[in-house]
Amino acid sequence: VEIGESVRGEDVYIIQSGCGEINDNLMELLIMINACKIASASRVTAVIPCFPYARQDKKDKSRAPISAKLVANMLSVAGADHIITMDLHASQIQGFFDIPVDNLYAEPAVLKWIRENINEWKTCTIVSPDAGGAKRVTSIADRLNVDFALIHKERKKANEVDRMVLVGDVKDRVAILVDDMADTCGTICYAAEKLVSAGATKVYAILTHGIFSGPAISRINNANFEAVVVTNTIPQEDKIRQCDKIQVIDISMILAEAIRRTHNGESVSYLFSHGMEGVRVHLHERELWRKFHDVTTEMIITKAGRRMFPSYRVKVSGLNPRAKYILLMDVVAADQHRYKYVENK
Repeated sequence: VEIGESVRGEDVYIIQSGCGEINDNLMELLIMINACKIASASRVTAVIPCFPYARQDKKDKSRAPISAKLVANMLSVAGADHIITMDLHASQIQGFFDIPVDNLYAEPAVLKWIRENINEWKTCTIVSPDAGGAKRVTSIADRLNVDFALIHKERKKANEVDRMVLVGDVKDRVAILVDDMADTCGTICYAAEKLVSAGATKVYAILTHGIFSGPAISRINNANFEAVVVTNTIPQEDKIRQCDKIQVIDISMILAEAIRRTHNGESVSYLFSHGMEGVRVHLHERELWRKFHDVTTEMIITKAGRRMFPSYRVKVSGLNPRAKYILLMDVVAADQHRYKYVENK
């Protein structure tokens, strides 16, 4: 690994997800962190959308490793000053670090997808495939003002579920399974079968991290899912080609905004509950960005709904698309209110 340009005194962000060839990727991340640190970077932040070894967060049997703690130690020793991640499998992993950790949540993006893509969402039931996800599910159900249910599972071997018990009513309802992670998909596929047998009219699965290893894709293809929705914390292009039920929620903007706020010393906690809502001026279908991208000279910005708010000019001549985008984000983040825009003719 070699850093191609000077990072002396710079605020460095290294993005690497814990997926694919996980050990190679982790080692590459550690080497890059260390290379930037000894090259006199002022701060090095590791942006890890899917945290590696997050499921080994406790010693649940004799001689079992706590690998999540080991990874935390390795990142700190390599020289990381800050960690940004999303939907940790166990929130206590944050306590494994002696450096700041921002654990972002995909929940706002999940809520947005449900409202926009499921017509019957007002009468749906949010279901947790295990008792450990009850807090996550109740939070989503409360914000949608709908019912929730959970499935208690008895597991004897890893990735094998022996018996499931549904607690809650899904009869004649749309059931939405919500979980942070799916690996071989045995749990969610058995859960879907249980929900259909209990009278659910449709079953969706929404996951933050879609690992989809081993027989996962064939199980999804054969299961009673309308759709299996995952975020892109893990690249899913090859999986989408193998299974037309898989849909992807893009959370790159949430990570990008977290990086921008961290770099500028702004609060990141707003993203925990709101995601990008209000932060990027409700970029519905990216209309504002398209308009802004096409402008070549300058724009006049005014605040919607306040006639007395003074307008001001934003010069964009000579800026490349990336610089335009950064400028737009700074304009938007100056206030949580929406802006309307008028191109200066």
